[in-house]
Amino acid sequence: MRIGVIGTGRIGTLHARTLSRHRDVGSLILTDADPARAQELAHRLGETAAPGVDEIFRWGVDAVVITTATAAHAELIGRAARSGLPVFCEKPIALDLPGTLQALAEVEAAGTILQMGFQRRFDAGYAGAREAVRSGRLGRLHTVRALTCDQSPPPADWLPLSGGLFRDTLIHDFDMLRWVTGREVTDVYASGSDAGPTMFREAGDVDTGAALLTLDDGTLATATATRLNGAGYDVRMELAGERDTVVVGLDDRTPLASTEPTGPPPADKPWPGFLERFGPAYEAELNAFVDVVRAERPNPCDGHEALQALRVAEACEISRRDRRPVSLAETLGRAGAPGG
Repeated sequence: MRIGVIGTGRIGTLHARTLSRHRDVGSLILTDADPARAQELAHRLGETAAPGVDEIFRWGVDAVVITTATAAHAELIGRAARSGLPVFCEKPIALDLPGTLQALAEVEAAGTILQMGFQRRFDAGYAGAREAVRSGRLGRLHTVRALTCDQSPPPADWLPLSGGLFRDTLIHDFDMLRWVTGREVTDVYASGSDAGPTMFREAGDVDTGAALLTLDDGTLATATATRLNGAGYDVRMELAGERDTVVVGLDDRTPLASTEPTGPPPADKPWPGFLERFGPAYEAELNAFVDVVRAERPNPCDGHEALQALRVAEACEISRRDRRPVSLAETLGRAGAPGG
C-alpha cells in the first residue's frame, strides 16, 4: 500500500512515522507547503518527498492522509474523493457548516471513504468510560463534566486560522460527549473570556471558554477549555450517575495539586501536551485507517460524526457571541445547501 501524506507539521510528522513502520504500508509520498520540511522528513524516514500536492495524485497512491492547515481540508477531501481515494483527515473538515456539507457531498457522490481524526475515540480511558455508561454500571447518567486545558497558547498568527476555541479545541470534547454517552446535544449556552494575552482579542477569539449542554435524554453536561493552564496539559471527563461515578484522564501525570492534608501528591511529570497524552491513540487511529482501507473493519469515525461535533461547536460560538441559549436545530438553518 502506498499512502500520500499531505502536510508534515507536528501531526503530519507523527502520522508519517506511524505509517512508515506499519507492516501493511509499503511506501509513503510526503508533501508540504514548505517543500524543505517534507524533504527533510522523507530523508529521515527513508520515504519519498513530492514537490506539491499535484504530484501526490499524479504519481499514484492508494490512500491519502491530510494534515494541512484546516482551510485546505475540504478542497483536498473533494479532490481525493473525485480521484476515488480513501482519506484520513485531521479534524475539522472545514471551519463552517456549508464547507463541511460540500465536502461530505463529494465523498458520498464518489462512494469513497473519509475517516476523521478524533483520536480520543482510541484512548483507553474514554473507551472505558463508554463501556461504563453503555453497560449500565453508572445507572442513569445525570451529569457529565469535560475539560481540555492547554499548558501554553498557540502562536499568535495561527489563532485567526483556527476557527476559535470551541471549533478547534472543545470540538474534541463535543465528539466525546456523543461517543461516550450515545446521546445527542440538543441545546447549549456558552460563554468565553479574552482576559488573557491581547492576541486572543486581536484574533476575535477567547483564551478560556465554558459551555452548558443539554443532551436529548435530559443529562446535563459542562465543557470547559483554556489555552493558559500553566500546571500542564489537562484533559478529563467525569461521568456521574445514580449508581457510580467515573473519570477519564486521572492518573499520576494529571496536573492537579490537592489542598487536602491527606490528598495525593502533585504529579511529578505532568503531561506537557496532546502529542504525549494521546500518543497511543494517535497511533491506533492510523492503524485503524489502514484496516479500513484494506476493508478489514468498518470506518470508526466518518465525516458525519465530524459534522455533528462541528454543529455543537457552531452552536456554542453563536451562543457566546449573542449571549443566549442556542438550539442545535438552529445550526441546520444556518448551514444552507452544500456550497452555499
